[in-house]
Amino acid sequence: MAQVEELIEVVLGVDTHLDVHVGVVIDPVGRVLGTRSIKTCTDGYQKLLEWACSFGSLVRAGVEGTGTYGAGLARYLQEAGIEVLEVNRPDRSRRRRKDKNDPTDAENAARAVLSGEACALPKAQSGAVEAMRTINVARRSAVKARTQALNQLRSLLVSAPQALHEQLLKPKAAACVAACLELETEDDSILLQTLKSTLQLLARR
Repeated sequence: MAQVEELIEVVLGVDTHLDVHVGVVIDPVGRVLGTRSIKTCTDGYQKLLEWACSFGSLVRAGVEGTGTYGAGLARYLQEAGIEVLEVNRPDRSRRRRKDKNDPTDAENAARAVLSGEACALPKAQSGAVEAMRTINVARRSAVKARTQALNQLRSLLVSAPQALHEQLLKPKAAACVAACLELETEDDSILLQTLKSTLQLLARR
């Protein structure tokens, strides 16, 4: 009876981007077996996995940006039983100076896995930690917008007419905002009405 030929283990390396990922497969001695580009969607991930497996036994994959552009692919490969390792994204300015391209980065990602240089597992994007990270994204944005609005409000008050300046510019931010919210614009000139309306808008923000 003929013996079934044992599949060699191959390694997949992926350079990730927003719309397109580039994958390179190498063999155990580092020879490039193939290069392929895929769209960043489930169908593209499936085609990449099937293509990589056609060269041998795919057990490990090195993926750049597993927390950003490569997050979807990393999850897909993990669910398929592939060990995904985080590969550091190269310095982009140095990459351009050396005329590097996407297949080269993908190949380097695969070689980093093969050599053992890449050993970090992607952060788990599930559970309470990921939920808190998502909330913090919105919170940081809100805090930044609040600070920006307050700075704009104070800047307008610094150069406002003296009576308005003395009435509204308070040492404490909360008091300053509260005073601006209570402004009335009746019987004012166009310029003063516009200034007060802008102050109210910034205070509400």
